[in-house]
Amino acid sequence: MSYTSRYLQCAGYEIHYTEWGAADAPVVVAWHGLARTGRDMDELAEHLGTRYRVICPDTLGRGLSQWSRQPEQEYCLRFYARIAQDLFDGLGIAQAHWVGTSMGGAIGTVCAAGLLEPSLKPRIRSLTLNDNAPELAASAIARIREYAGNPPAFETMRELEAFFRQVYKPYGWLSDLQWRRLTETSARRLPDGRLTPHYDPAMVHQFTSHPNDYWIWPHYDALDLPVLCLRGAQSDLVEASTVDAMCTRGPGVRDQLRVVEVPDCGHAPALNVPAQLDLVADFLMANDW
Repeated sequence: MSYTSRYLQCAGYEIHYTEWGAADAPVVVAWHGLARTGRDMDELAEHLGTRYRVICPDTLGRGLSQWSRQPEQEYCLRFYARIAQDLFDGLGIAQAHWVGTSMGGAIGTVCAAGLLEPSLKPRIRSLTLNDNAPELAASAIARIREYAGNPPAFETMRELEAFFRQVYKPYGWLSDLQWRRLTETSARRLPDGRLTPHYDPAMVHQFTSHPNDYWIWPHYDALDLPVLCLRGAQSDLVEASTVDAMCTRGPGVRDQLRVVEVPDCGHAPALNVPAQLDLVADFLMANDW
């Protein structure tokens, strides 16, 4: 299945997204992780595209989207929610499932809760959190802050691919072809010709200027929709104790939460193998409208 590459003005910026499936099909918004791009969702979008219209954005400062002009103020969940609202409005999305990996799950949580952008709450039908929770391990946050704020540069694409294979080893199994595509869709050249990951290093301001941005228990408690939480069995970001707490709060006490531990993965499952793809697809279809 092929996709279409498109651009839309959201919150004053040009945001890139890929679109899969029929324009009149039910919508799935699939949002990537912190230092990644929407192309991480290719396998999921292709899998879902026979039934859904799948929208995979590049977050502000990532991939082919514009970079922020005010990084200290705009690289944060509040501004990402504003971008999401404009994306829904600009694409005429009345209802959608939301699938979010890591940061994408946090954006989905604050959007579905409606505390920041109230108009989005009734428009999000279900929420899939791919190795994301309302509270993240401090040690893992420190690790991510360190590498995200100081992306390395390499002379060759092979060196960049080797770096990605090491850093993203916790994703689980990827084919050689998938590793190559991940590398090619995550690369940009610096003025000196070297290759570096395709994001704005200033996005690390989410951690330095907004140190509590990922503590979102009030938003989680406000959720009133079906939630699927996929936790990588070896995740260092989402602790098992946090998932246990999720089961006693918010959708967890309203029988709206399903938790699945994904074997052979850390942070975060790549959503690229049949078992993971079917977990998401079955959850979405069970909550279609």
